[in-house]
Amino acid sequence: MDLGAVRTFVVATEAGQFQAAADELGVTQQAVSKRIAALERQLGVLLFDRSPRGARLSADGKAFLPYAQELLRAAERAEAAVLGGRRPLRIDVLNRRTAPATALLAFHQEHPAIELDVVTLPDASAEAAVAAVADGSVDATFRSLREPAAAVGSPLRAERVIDDLHQLLVGPRHPLASVGRLTLAELASYPIWMPGLQGGTEWGAYYAQLAAEFGLRIDTAGPSFGVEVMLERLAGSAGLATFVGTGSRYLWPEAYDLRRIDIVDPTPVYPHSIVWREDNRHPGLIAFVEHLRAIRAIPAGRETWLPRST
Repeated sequence: MDLGAVRTFVVATEAGQFQAAADELGVTQQAVSKRIAALERQLGVLLFDRSPRGARLSADGKAFLPYAQELLRAAERAEAAVLGGRRPLRIDVLNRRTAPATALLAFHQEHPAIELDVVTLPDASAEAAVAAVADGSVDATFRSLREPAAAVGSPLRAERVIDDLHQLLVGPRHPLASVGRLTLAELASYPIWMPGLQGGTEWGAYYAQLAAEFGLRIDTAGPSFGVEVMLERLAGSAGLATFVGTGSRYLWPEAYDLRRIDIVDPTPVYPHSIVWREDNRHPGLIAFVEHLRAIRAIPAGRETWLPRST
């Protein structure tokens, strides 16, 4: 099996668009399409359902994805066995748009010589991510660990490095669009739209606690069709609003006129800890942990809310 085509498939899946995958791989969109088409011919199935609005993973694509990711991990482990410290630093993030991914981008810009491999593991649970660090599948992972020191054991280390403050994201027609800031008590009168949020996940547990403690109405019904669809729906709606982190990266057309609104008294904070092996001597990992410690910012003069556990 052509690992280049498999890697293109995985990157296209994680990026969400063929063009975004092409940008990440440094090739043309046509090259991405050809590689995936060749892989589909070899497998005898369609990995993506294509339509005028884009391409989404098919049922066969979803079934193939975890095995494709494992193929790439196996190839990287094989290379690492002979390349030693020259291999890329492999970091797991839950989502490429959230604060940890933003921190990784800043680190890459400051240390361009350190090659990075940013991945999202197929099993999103904290247990699976910590196990991947333990067995060397990844060098580090970002997870929400309320008590990081007690959450892992030797030779694993965990340290809380990012406090991602929450904001409300709304379109120009929403009743709160002109508000500069609001409290959680005031927000209780308005529904929060987070389709596809799954219970039993780190994010699901976080928002379940937040909703229960402050009487918020968080609507998770319906499938998630991706960030682009969510932003488009927010822009045209007079009633939809959603949570975003201050460290998250969302880009939308200027015509959408979306607004980020600060939440205060208290401000919900999503805590991100990095988990790594203390006996992992990859020079890039050591530099990255030091980078995170240097940029750690604790909100000053602001009342915050943290979950009891996640």
